[in-house]
Amino acid sequence: MTPDHDRPAGADGRTGMSDLLRAHRRAAGLTQAELASRAGIGVRTVRDLERGRSARPQRTTVDLLAGALGLTGPARAAFEAAARGPVPPAGPARAASASPGSPHVPPAGPPPVAHSGGTPGALPPPVELIGRERDVAELVDLLTAEHGPRVVSLVGLAGVGKTALALTVAHAVAARTPGDVAGVLVGEGSDATDVLSAVATAFGAVRPPDLTVRLAARPALLLIDAVERAPDPVAEALDRLAGAVPTLRVLVTGRHPAGVSGERVRPVAPLEVPPPELDPAEPDVLAGYPAVALFTARLAQVRREPPDPAELPALAALARRLGGLPLAIELMAARGRILDLNELLDRYGDRVLDLATPPVASPGPGWAAAEPGGRAGHASRGHRPAGTTGDGATVTLRDAVAASYRLLAPHERAALRRLSTFRNRWSVELAEEMLADDGDPEGTVSVDPVPLLDRLLQLGLLSVRGTGPLRFRLLDAVREFAAEQATGAGELPEVRRRHAEVVARLVAVTAAEVAGAQLLPALRRLDEATGDITAALAHAAVDDPVTALRLAAGLARWWRFRGRDVVGRQWLRRLLADPRTADADPRLRAWAAIGAARLAVEHGAAAQELPAARDALEVFHRAGDVAGELEARTVLCALLIATGGHGEARDQAAAVLALATRHHRARDMAVAQNNLAWHDIRVGDLAGARRRLAAVDRLAAQAGERRLRVLARANLAEVARLAGRYADAVAQGRRVVAGLAELGDPGQRRRALGTVGLALAQGGRPEEAAEVLSSLRSRPTCAAALRSEPARGCPGRRREEGACALIEANIALRRGDRELAAEWFAAAAEAAVDGQDRRDVVEALVGLAASTGDPDVLDRLDRACREGGISLLPREAALLSRVPPGAARP
Repeated sequence: MTPDHDRPAGADGRTGMSDLLRAHRRAAGLTQAELASRAGIGVRTVRDLERGRSARPQRTTVDLLAGALGLTGPARAAFEAAARGPVPPAGPARAASASPGSPHVPPAGPPPVAHSGGTPGALPPPVELIGRERDVAELVDLLTAEHGPRVVSLVGLAGVGKTALALTVAHAVAARTPGDVAGVLVGEGSDATDVLSAVATAFGAVRPPDLTVRLAARPALLLIDAVERAPDPVAEALDRLAGAVPTLRVLVTGRHPAGVSGERVRPVAPLEVPPPELDPAEPDVLAGYPAVALFTARLAQVRREPPDPAELPALAALARRLGGLPLAIELMAARGRILDLNELLDRYGDRVLDLATPPVASPGPGWAAAEPGGRAGHASRGHRPAGTTGDGATVTLRDAVAASYRLLAPHERAALRRLSTFRNRWSVELAEEMLADDGDPEGTVSVDPVPLLDRLLQLGLLSVRGTGPLRFRLLDAVREFAAEQATGAGELPEVRRRHAEVVARLVAVTAAEVAGAQLLPALRRLDEATGDITAALAHAAVDDPVTALRLAAGLARWWRFRGRDVVGRQWLRRLLADPRTADADPRLRAWAAIGAARLAVEHGAAAQELPAARDALEVFHRAGDVAGELEARTVLCALLIATGGHGEARDQAAAVLALATRHHRARDMAVAQNNLAWHDIRVGDLAGARRRLAAVDRLAAQAGERRLRVLARANLAEVARLAGRYADAVAQGRRVVAGLAELGDPGQRRRALGTVGLALAQGGRPEEAAEVLSSLRSRPTCAAALRSEPARGCPGRRREEGACALIEANIALRRGDRELAAEWFAAAAEAAVDGQDRRDVVEALVGLAASTGDPDVLDRLDRACREGGISLLPREAALLSRVPPGAARP
């Protein structure tokens, strides 16, 4: 435990006001001058208070400062109490050394007392807390409620902040209530008599029996720290105190509960860390996470400069890597005296368990403490940091975790080693699968994981975040330690194999929901499991490729929606090419091949997957797998459109519609109608396309398919643009873009943005069109996409580059710059050649021909129309009618 999180800082003679004021000011992000200005007082007053030069500020000054800092409730009460200063004690505090066998030091005066009137006696001062405001408020309410629990235990790993939280709560309780408040630090080897003697000393009683008279039926709070040093004696002492002093409330800290009746166990969780998806370039947002705020505060103690923008990603990564554990954060931040944050991440990011506390001297005077033999001497007002021994030896974070690990029974340790393979959050059901009996592969014997999870939670080894199913997570340091233990026991390969199977079953169940009304929750569930999916794929690809193939085959839609089409296809192709999967179920291989083909369409590699997709269709057809056949024909339709097979693509879409109608599958009927609408657009039948898209909307609503309804409206926006109804296209397209942003389909969202941008440019709104261009180019696929010039020779171009060029061309055309428009139309035609929609090529060539009158361009246009079976729209024919004669018209 560290000074600010599990032991109080050493006394420096101050009242505590200086430290408290400085902590609140820093938490508010204010300089001394800014706070003084906000409070309407002199900056020298603030400076003197923080330096301890002004021990008793005027009440008006305290009120102004509290108001400027926005303090309310317990925080304000504690602030005002600190400003008043401590009530003079009846005599010097007595205590005992926390280490066994230390010599007795006679007190210099009468025994200490725990002062009434809401002032804590025999307690170190409160320390700075970051990110614990809610915990403090809830615990104070709990301990001051009329019918609250008699004993509240704060449990957790060493270094998580139990003692710091308990001290802050004790001082806040003292400020709110008139009762006595005192604290006891448990020593190694103490018995119940030792504990009771220390309690009596802390409250100013000569002997334990005198406590009843001393407290005189008034409410009182006792803080007992480090219960794990003598758990049974502490429990016995608490039981005896309950009968002798019924008005006494007890706040206990330890690595495990005290184990007494009526106890309320409160695990102390690590500080919240920024999620991986958070953009670290937003320093204000990043600083809102307590783990980051603590790291930054501790870093400021060892270097003058705050993290610069280049260090912010490393700062977020370090906070996550350290799991929000205050001890680990402080130990890592201390190394910032020598290394910058990027160097810290590179050097120590994978060695968190090796972080060690520096040796410290024996504790100085302070706490009342229990000591073997029932003696009372000087106890520490300072601390013995977690991760150190009583003799000042250095101990690593690994040792701190090991101490809690040893509290588990052998079967609990084995279970923890299995659970350590989960990389992120998991559910009770996933834990149940992970802990299933090895001798029961069919899962006929149920293993209830709830008692184990409760035990891990009580020991602070497990955290619970949120209310959804995936809310359990091992602390990072615990997970890494347990994984080390699994490796040492030779269990890791088997544990990883089981983990891959569990994740594959999760994906299989969730994948079915991705193609349906539960799309958004299903995608979020897979997003939350990203770390486990990645780890399971990596390990299973080496040791169990068939399970890896089953896992990857269920991820194709998720990869597509999350813009990971290239990586996803690489996984599928690698696993299909692995000779160890050659004998896998043919339908599994067919689903994997269809997944790879679907992803190939997204990045212009459709031709490579066409043969495999045809083979997959044959497998599904022979097996009588209707769902597989519908999916294969739908993907084939997209592949054929992208490779110029428009006639066969229409035949496949018609076959999907017939098969889906025969089997009453509304969703597949909607997909087929949507594809057929594209073919109507291709041949210039915009009215027919509108009718089909209306059917898509109706069928998608019937199937509860929100995404399909949005896609139908995206296509309606494109039909409106092609028909020259630009204002309608813009209004419809913008609604679609908003809907697709929520659904998380980046490819379709970019296409819808292209429709909006083109409609704006063609409708005479160039400034708004330029804003859309900025949005499209915020995720460029090559450097040329960022330049304000035509993109040529850029490998891996995607459809939005052609859309950007078309928008630029129409903006230039509207502004009368035909030469620049011709350059952009040429770039659009070149970019669209590799795209999946040949109509983009035709539109670009029409614009280029209208801008230049070049007969060669008209010849290219004629070929593109014949090869794609595309008919020109009336608007396009009108543009070409103004081209000087010189070449055959399409």
